[in-house]
Amino acid sequence: MKGETMTFANKMAASAGAAGLALFAALPAWAQEAAAEAAPVVDKGDTAWMMTATVLVLAMILPGLALFYGGLTRTKNMLSTMTQIGAAACLAMIVWVCYGYGLAFGPEGNAFFAWGKFFLAGVTPDSLADTFSDGFKLPEYVFISFQMTFAAITLALVLGATVERMKFAAVMVFGLVWLTIVYFPIAHMVWATGGLFFEMGALDFAGGTVVHINAGVSALVAAIILGKRIGYQKEIMAPHALTLTMVGTGLLWVGWFGFNAGSALEANGSAALAMINTFVATASAGLAWMLAEKVGGHKPSALGFCSGIIAGLVAVTPAAGNSGPFGAILLGAVASVVCFYMVTVLKPKLGYDDSLDAFGIHGIGGIVGAIGTGIVYAPSLGGPGGEDFAIGPQLVTQVSAVAATIVWAAIGTAIAIYAAKALTGLRVSAEVEREGLDLGEHGERAYNY
Repeated sequence: MKGETMTFANKMAASAGAAGLALFAALPAWAQEAAAEAAPVVDKGDTAWMMTATVLVLAMILPGLALFYGGLTRTKNMLSTMTQIGAAACLAMIVWVCYGYGLAFGPEGNAFFAWGKFFLAGVTPDSLADTFSDGFKLPEYVFISFQMTFAAITLALVLGATVERMKFAAVMVFGLVWLTIVYFPIAHMVWATGGLFFEMGALDFAGGTVVHINAGVSALVAAIILGKRIGYQKEIMAPHALTLTMVGTGLLWVGWFGFNAGSALEANGSAALAMINTFVATASAGLAWMLAEKVGGHKPSALGFCSGIIAGLVAVTPAAGNSGPFGAILLGAVASVVCFYMVTVLKPKLGYDDSLDAFGIHGIGGIVGAIGTGIVYAPSLGGPGGEDFAIGPQLVTQVSAVAATIVWAAIGTAIAIYAAKALTGLRVSAEVEREGLDLGEHGERAYNY
């Protein structure tokens, strides 16, 4: 009887649906368009995917980046590094819902920033955000959350250049100012309708400029202003736990699928393209770094493998949905070799103290990836560009966006770091730096024997 009742109900529902479709088809075209606009459809599959992608990006930060960066520091600064990353991410999340979302994606704006929806005013569980397919929407809270994780990880990435000597209070002040004047405007310029780079036609699928060039350049400026660690280039400052760095690398790679494929904002072919590119560009880069080590007369190392993996992930980020798989393989390998040269050759010669190579990998890898996207987008290289796509003009656009991002990030970071210096001071005392920031700043040790 239950089966018969369900069958009858299904028949009734089908009949009602057919009748509804018939009535809709009988409406004039203008009425059909009005009805479609009045009743946008929430795609549950896209929504479920985007919620999953958002959680994957969070896993990139905690525990992924925390373990990756933490393992690269010295034992006495392990907890300090992880705490700074976690606290900075939390700060970014709170600021994002207060006013960051409004500055980046508010309903009003100009080429450089938006405004509106501060404190998420007017956003409800029924509020919808557009995806790229006509007629389908995401709950706006999902879009807000997804973009929130991007802001959180970008600030955390910057700290890789300043660990082992920057005050925790200074990190918090710097983060607040930096997010406001650097990250939110650049996010608007690249990803929001009306934004400067968006209207230029710059290609940045998942954040080559917004996240990696932004974070890398900011890291370099912050490191130079902050100054070198005590004993830099005079003492051995080897990573204390490469096993943890390897675990962090794996978590970053897994989480990066949410980062890249999630930027399609739908569970579709574009997300699938971003997924395979995130596999193969990264694999290519990991092998290329170790090959570069071998060619340079060194043994292929675990640290080199991890560094290459991150370089490939960084480089493919702007190209994830803008390249064919073989273009992504080439882009990953090229970026890895360039980053290797920057970290192992140029950095020692220049003498700046970017503690964990945030600039050498994220900044340089982001620049190579962002510019290279203008090449691998070409259909002749397997990219999704149309028949009328021309590499030359697109390269001009890509270089212009990269140059503008570098200038904006450098100036904004200098303002933010000097604001922190004025309010809290930047560096811990020499005594605390020698003792370690775990004890000096947080009163605890990573390891108790």
